[in-house]
Amino acid sequence: MPDLRAEARAPHPATNTHRNPGMALELDWVEAARVNLSAAERRAATLTTRRSVKKEYQAAWLVKSITCMDLTTLAGDDTPGRVQRLCAKARRPLRDDLVEALGLGDRPPTTGAVCVYPTMVAPAVKALAGSGIPVASVATGFPAGLTPLPGSGNP
Repeated sequence: MPDLRAEARAPHPATNTHRNPGMALELDWVEAARVNLSAAERRAATLTTRRSVKKEYQAAWLVKSITCMDLTTLAGDDTPGRVQRLCAKARRPLRDDLVEALGLGDRPPTTGAVCVYPTMVAPAVKALAGSGIPVASVATGFPAGLTPLPGSGNP
């Protein structure tokens, strides 16, 4: 059986980075945890009756949520033009007047990533050049069986 920890410590050949070796699953601390069931049920019952983020902080949290979103197009008939429009939205997810009103003109928010099928990675990378927004891609046939054709230049 291979030594997975030694393999994890070795740099990955494609990226020259190390894998996280992980750690053994220790269930003792999970099994030792205790919950006050009546208190947890009372708290859970109040979650739908009130907002967790109040007043001026709400806008900040909503803007932060934009930076955690991935804009995705996984249509089988995607085109470079459709991907370019999606990337433009990722670069500027808020209208200019909202960006200014929130005082974010010097650093407008962007989305966390753009996700496309493998055949649309190159147009997405080109459309996002210089933005710092990463491109993600689904693998194999997710979700509808679209897979790259041999020789298409995609993994």
